Amino acid sequence: MKFRWTSVAWSIAYLLLLLSLSTPLLIITTLFMIIPAVVLFTTLNTKQFIIHILPVLLIVGLITPVYVLIAVYFLIPALVMGRWYKKRSSAMSTLLAGMITILGEFLLLLLLGTALFNFDLTTYVNDVLQMVNSPLSELGAGNPLMSELKLSSEDVSTISHMTVQIIPMTLIISSFMIAVITHSIVRPILNSMEYAVPRMKPAREWRLPRSFIWYYLLGVVLSLVFGGADSGFMPMISDNLLPLLRIAFIIQTIGFLFFLVYERKWSKVVALLLAIPVILMPGLWIIGIVDLAFPLRELVTKSKR
Repeated sequence: MKFRWTSVAWSIAYLLLLLSLSTPLLIITTLFMIIPAVVLFTTLNTKQFIIHILPVLLIVGLITPVYVLIAVYFLIPALVMGRWYKKRSSAMSTLLAGMITILGEFLLLLLLGTALFNFDLTTYVNDVLQMVNSPLSELGAGNPLMSELKLSSEDVSTISHMTVQIIPMTLIISSFMIAVITHSIVRPILNSMEYAVPRMKPAREWRLPRSFIWYYLLGVVLSLVFGGADSGFMPMISDNLLPLLRIAFIIQTIGFLFFLVYERKWSKVVALLLAIPVILMPGLWIIGIVDLAFPLRELVTKSKR
């Protein structure tokens, strides 16, 4: 077994991450949960992987069977990404495979919760907001300053509705972030183990398909037609499609700025400094649309000659 002691260390790390789910650290550790399993599955054969994972499952199973289910839940995207790494697939292909798997699990949990346990997401969000608002109401009764923080029942209902409407976007972004964090950490680890993994394209080569312009126009039309509706499938698409596309155009804008800096032979620090306002300031993502619609990069290249 080539990486015996390293593999044992990663098994212990996976065990500790699973045990952290019973602590307040779970908000952070969940983002890194699939990393040990990805490393183990990629660097070991199937038999060795089972030998390392089985003791972890047995230990957490002795604590509570629920931990076994959680471990299996995180193992699935780890196996998918590990499989893509073994095939030496491109970094973007691996990211998408991991993201789609994680997103599929999120949706499956919601479906099973609704079908088997009559879980109502809207009711759950509303109950959580009511639970948070209740202490504020009690404090506000004796403190005029705290009374301003108290939410009325209409406010709670409005926030609850808005939260449920953007659940799809939240799930997509969360899935993408977990996949990105995993790849960002796993790739250098695998490279240090002399297991070459394709890297992401340089930021200067980030480009979206031009069809994203039409998707954005479709989102604008849906927003104009269904934006005033209180509920329904189409308003939900409208509420989620445009913000997601704006994030995509922010990435396109950053790619263009890195391309500009590269062509001008400026320092990479300049590109990083330019990327910060693009992320923080609204409206600058429009540069990404212009970069898609017009040959800005070609103009930059010609002006350099």
